[in-house]
Amino acid sequence: MSALDRASIDALDSGHMLIDILGMPEQLGDALWRVESAAIEPIDTPGGLIVAGMGGSGMGGALARAALADQASRPIIAATGYGLPAWTTPDTTVLCASYSGNTEETLACFESAGALGARRIVVTSGGVLAEQARADSVPVIPIPGGFEPRAAIAYLLVSALEVAALCGAGPRLAAELDVTASHLEALVAQWGPDAGDEAEPKVLARRLQGSVPVVAGAGLTAPIAYRWKTQINENASLPAFAGEIPELDHNEIAGWMGADSLGPFSAVFLDDCDSHPRLRKRIELTERFVAPHARCTAVVATRGESALERVCSLVLFGDLLSCYLAALNGVDPTAAPPLEELKAQLAAVGD
Repeated sequence: MSALDRASIDALDSGHMLIDILGMPEQLGDALWRVESAAIEPIDTPGGLIVAGMGGSGMGGALARAALADQASRPIIAATGYGLPAWTTPDTTVLCASYSGNTEETLACFESAGALGARRIVVTSGGVLAEQARADSVPVIPIPGGFEPRAAIAYLLVSALEVAALCGAGPRLAAELDVTASHLEALVAQWGPDAGDEAEPKVLARRLQGSVPVVAGAGLTAPIAYRWKTQINENASLPAFAGEIPELDHNEIAGWMGADSLGPFSAVFLDDCDSHPRLRKRIELTERFVAPHARCTAVVATRGESALERVCSLVLFGDLLSCYLAALNGVDPTAAPPLEELKAQLAAVGD
């Protein structure tokens, strides 16, 4: 049995990904301070909020929308490409999120938002985006350098939540952030590398090893399922896929009939205590249909009282799980060479 303790993971982890994941409780508070220190004026924008960002940088917006749940009073939309939705107007706030500040898609959205006259706010650690924002007198939320973008999720989530409040798309959750940080500290003790082999993310990592994970969310957990997929891709260097219930019950469930003849696939369902009863019943029944064709199946539930606590609990679980899968496969969870190689090749060919 491969060890999943701190020393064993540290021996593989060139960039201290695990340490950054374990620091999520403290990062929530630091993130709030950084947004407040930016002293951004609240401006009501009836068109809602667009979060323009790619990968880990853009994930903060999707998670913020889930954490606000039914408290969101206006649209909160993700823009994951080179342009903004066609309906973007000056009555819209656009949060341009790029950890490095050099993401070409986000830079294009920043330019488009300016041309459209939309209100712009930037969250970044520096780069071209910070330079352009300051040149255009656009507010910048400064986040610390030294992270991989996907490991800075606390900063990007809190920034999106605070900007949503600043533009009237939802209430401030500052008080809930303190409670959530304490909640995550307790979960780090239960699930982290210093916990025993019975820790739930460690148990699930061993069950999933050697298979292709397919992660399904429902309602609040749908964007978290996608986060799990991308973390397994980048940290564990493994293929993984994500889906959403109830939509996948109208198509994907039929595909599982042929899964066992193609390779070892596993199914993980992310549940939430506050989900619609029919969604929870669908998770139960879908797992039952999939199980005969999967290497293994599992249901992982959120922990906590508020929607923010519950969202962050499963983000932490999935991030740890991806590191444990990396360790089981002898992979450095920080390194993701294909991402940098692709960026370099795109830069070489220019526009």
